[in-house]
Amino acid sequence: MLMSNQEAARSGRLPAVASIAAIALTFVVPWSTENPAIYSLVDQMLIAVTAAFSVFIMLRMNLMTFAVPTFMAIGAYTSALLGLRHGVTDVLILGACSFLVPMLFALPLGALVLRLTGVYFVLVTFVLTEITQLVLFETPGLTGGSNGLVGMPAVTLFGFELGDNRGVLLVTIGLALAGALITSAVTLGLRQHFAAIEENELLAQSLGLVVWHYKSFGFAVAAGVAGLAGFALANMLLTAHPTSFSPLSSVNYIAYVIIGGKANMLGPIVGAILLVWAGDAFAFRGEYSQLLFGSLIVLVVLVARDGVLGTLQRVLRSFTSSGASRSRHTASTISTSTVTESRP
Repeated sequence: MLMSNQEAARSGRLPAVASIAAIALTFVVPWSTENPAIYSLVDQMLIAVTAAFSVFIMLRMNLMTFAVPTFMAIGAYTSALLGLRHGVTDVLILGACSFLVPMLFALPLGALVLRLTGVYFVLVTFVLTEITQLVLFETPGLTGGSNGLVGMPAVTLFGFELGDNRGVLLVTIGLALAGALITSAVTLGLRQHFAAIEENELLAQSLGLVVWHYKSFGFAVAAGVAGLAGFALANMLLTAHPTSFSPLSSVNYIAYVIIGGKANMLGPIVGAILLVWAGDAFAFRGEYSQLLFGSLIVLVVLVARDGVLGTLQRVLRSFTSSGASRSRHTASTISTSTVTESRP
């Protein structure tokens, strides 16, 4: 049975609220422990989640993007340049700029690349990330070249410096929360439009939907969210370096969404937490870490085609439906027996 519009909206709204709440709950971490290893792990997870949200927005329009590292780099270098060369340290200003600059960069770029679909769009966005890294290395006057931009000043909020491990984690949580709020607002507000584009773009266009308008807007917002992740990464490392935005890192961001599940916003969170934790856990195996990490991804993809979250939901639905079916069968049997006994 097809869900009504209200039921479909509710099914998307609940995971979005749960995602925002889950990220907001991490504000407890800086005040419950002083372990720098936990701070670092939670930092990495939240940056991964924010970057995965960018991929999630594009997948709502059936577009697989490899351009996330490009927009992360723009956000990171924007915040680093403002801090190092212009003395801007206010986290609200830096966060706004790291979102708006990649977004503005994506608008004209989207006019070119969004004409493509399928494997052609994937190829162009991957090449774009390769070009971005080459530009970062070959423009030392602007980006510092192979040395990057080192020694970023500590960010501040209302005059209070957030330079220690706790402050860095608080900034990362705030940026991840902003990314979650933006992602939920866009994907829920334009749910029907994105669904029409994902289902059949040509049909949606023939029915009067201005497809390029929504695709351009979604592409720009996804770029801005990636920029927030880039700012969080640069703030954690206190440097913006080209190697932090390699083309192969885009594979990880896509894997977070695919492994967790792309049906709703909880998927990127589950996938990012699982894979970042696995990468950290397997790190002690040295040269075998990549093999173990890759084997985990292959195993999840083969066993859970809908992602971890989607598979769990399917299993729960099957148990629920089987339980309801048994209840109906029992009720029918009792009713039949009652009717039979009541006959003379």
